[in-house]
Amino acid sequence: MTVEGMYHEKSIQIDATAEQVYDTVSDLTRMGEWSPENCGGRWLDGGAGAVGDRFEGDNQLGDRKWSVVAQVTRADRGSEFQFVTGEPTSPYVRWTYRMNGSSPTVLTEIWDVEQLPPTLASADAERLAARAQAVGEGMVATLAAIRSTLES
Repeated sequence: MTVEGMYHEKSIQIDATAEQVYDTVSDLTRMGEWSPENCGGRWLDGGAGAVGDRFEGDNQLGDRKWSVVAQVTRADRGSEFQFVTGEPTSPYVRWTYRMNGSSPTVLTEIWDVEQLPPTLASADAERLAARAQAVGEGMVATLAAIRSTLES
């Protein structure tokens, strides 16, 4: 169940095939190229984006820096790529990338906070709203940068 106010879904049309879009967004080591918050990261234990693979992402927002481990929960090339933070059976946050169409492709990014992570558990409504707004704005920027990469 989504935490109230902690869900965003943003879409963009990209002049590329669904497989090209998938190959781009599923390479989490490149996310730092597009995201205003993510600074990159690395696959753990030899992973590369299959279901069950884990990734440690480095993030920065203002002066605050942190890393988080995520696990891939869906990896359907050309259709959907998804990963979660926390335990896959009871995640904190679920990130989903869906591809629709063949070319152009509509890429939809979904951010769904299913339960507050420990870092936000004691946050007041104002702080949660600010976080949700920052994520929504970041998603728009991320999608635009992914489109720019694929269309250049």
